Amino acid sequence: MCHSDIHSVQDDWGGATYPLVPGHEIVGKVTAVGAAVTKFFVGDRVSVGCLVGSCRACPACARSHEQYCAKPVFTYNSKDPHGGGMTYGGYAERIVVAQDFVLKMPERLDLAKAAPLLCAGITTWSPLRHWKVGPGTRLGVVALGGLGHMALKFGKALGADVTLFSRSPGRPRTRARSAPIAS
Repeated sequence: MCHSDIHSVQDDWGGATYPLVPGHEIVGKVTAVGAAVTKFFVGDRVSVGCLVGSCRACPACARSHEQYCAKPVFTYNSKDPHGGGMTYGGYAERIVVAQDFVLKMPERLDLAKAAPLLCAGITTWSPLRHWKVGPGTRLGVVALGGLGHMALKFGKALGADVTLFSRSPGRPRTRARSAPIAS
């Protein structure tokens, strides 16, 4: 469970509508498809991040930037466009997702191990790619939590010189070079 799920369940950020079923790092298999679905078939291994839909009409959606949609449909705690109730997340028995918000998962990936890539993974991958982190670049990672762990792994895989900064007990108290990460 992602820590933001816990914040949502506890209404730490306000706006929670109960009952609330969290889960925005969703992996599984397609059990049914609608008549207009062309990208997926029953049995496909898939994943879903924090969005299951968008308005498709605002300026952000028109630029294919649905993550900035004026009226996003989140995996949970959003108005469900398919039935008038609320959306329920990955811990629900089923979830309905617009096909453009679903990703196919390769057979070689363990679904349970791949789930964190949908939140911590993309949260770190996107800025690393945006800033062109790779050979000849230096990356400083502050703290070794879920995001820090992903940043270390991705940074090394991209060929950057990665440094971890941490003050946690049992971890280096000053600057520490990361060791090569085995895959």
